[in-house]
Amino acid sequence: MKEQILKHLPAPLRDSVLYFDTVDSTNTQAKRLAAQGAPHGTVLIADHQTGGRGRLGRTFLSPAGTGVYMSVILRPGCLPSELMHLTCAAAVAACDAVERTVGFRPGIKWTNDLVHNGKKLAGILTELGVSPKGTVDWAVIGIGINCLQRQDDFDPAIRSFAGSLAMFAPCDRAKLAAALAEALTGMDLAARAEIMTIYRRSCITLGREVSLLRADEKPRHGRAVGIDEDGALMVEFAPNVVEIINSGEISIRGMYGYT
Repeated sequence: MKEQILKHLPAPLRDSVLYFDTVDSTNTQAKRLAAQGAPHGTVLIADHQTGGRGRLGRTFLSPAGTGVYMSVILRPGCLPSELMHLTCAAAVAACDAVERTVGFRPGIKWTNDLVHNGKKLAGILTELGVSPKGTVDWAVIGIGINCLQRQDDFDPAIRSFAGSLAMFAPCDRAKLAAALAEALTGMDLAARAEIMTIYRRSCITLGREVSLLRADEKPRHGRAVGIDEDGALMVEFAPNVVEIINSGEISIRGMYGYT
């Protein structure tokens, strides 16, 4: 797999790729390496993760031979407030990579899921390390994409809404991994307005009835009416009462079991 990925990459990027047959989590490993001084643009790719992680402490199942599990280390040298849109930028880049290699463009469920025909194909986890001066020392973007799974490969608990790229089109994992590495390392994070325009266009959450789930709070129901420049979701919970949502789980009515 490693050699197949490398042959699809431009020469300058090949030396930045670290490949693992098995790793606990590419994000966990990337954070270790970032703390040790790994340079900007370091790409970690694994065939199998034993402890893949998602948002809100969830597990991301990462069986061998079926997906692309990747993390990228960035050193943007900016304030955390300038990276509020990082997950949105990564989602747009991932959609670009899928479209380029598989032939269709997924939608994005706010804030970090790639979806198609009601099926979750991928999840994104971004993490930051802040220096004593208050600037971002490193940023890690992690993404897991289901590529070759069949429906019955998924655990029964998620089988109704989990999906893979191969369910919709032929998928070459090596080509996708290379395209994803190029897309994530090539992002222009300064182009926030352009990124957010594309993100909004791709976001299937907008205009939908949603439920906000937070620990120790009752679910709140409303309608997603917008996304601000930082990637926060704007939800109308009552007529003309719009709140900015930066945290918590947003469920879309009719998806992932929310009815």
